[in-house]
Amino acid sequence: MTRKAILTLILALPLLAACGIYSFSGTSIQPDVKTITINYFEYKALRVNPSLANDLTEAMRDKFRKLTRLEQVDEEGDLEIEGEITGYDIKATAVTAEEVAAQNRLTVTVKITFTNRKYPEDDLEQSFSAYADYDSTQSLDSVEAQLCDEILEKLCEDIFNATVAQW
Repeated sequence: MTRKAILTLILALPLLAACGIYSFSGTSIQPDVKTITINYFEYKALRVNPSLANDLTEAMRDKFRKLTRLEQVDEEGDLEIEGEITGYDIKATAVTAEEVAAQNRLTVTVKITFTNRKYPEDDLEQSFSAYADYDSTQSLDSVEAQLCDEILEKLCEDIFNATVAQW
């Protein structure tokens, strides 16, 4: 590339980002969309994890705060995310020759509704699942917090990409 082409590219990138055509976080949020409401995620799974709904809600709010320019409002945002945790399940994924579980999998399932009040064609209702495996010699209590952190990170990434990155 020539120096002139590189300089033109460097000067054009801020203009493209300002116009809403491209953003460095990978989002495709229209320039007239200014606010987002992320409602508290309800916990509806049969197996109980008392902090998971709050942790997911806060993780989603943090993700949008860090990666978008959107102002978070309590209600009636241009964009709105609401959802519920519908599954919190543990299953054996690997069995030894003695037919004993060697590895277990914790899976969390979340159903979300995404509303775009300015561009309703972008509305979305979808379920997302993420999991983490752990050795069966460990108790769930001893690894649950770490597993949930990993799972929430994956879920937030998937939900973010489906709603504002539109991947």
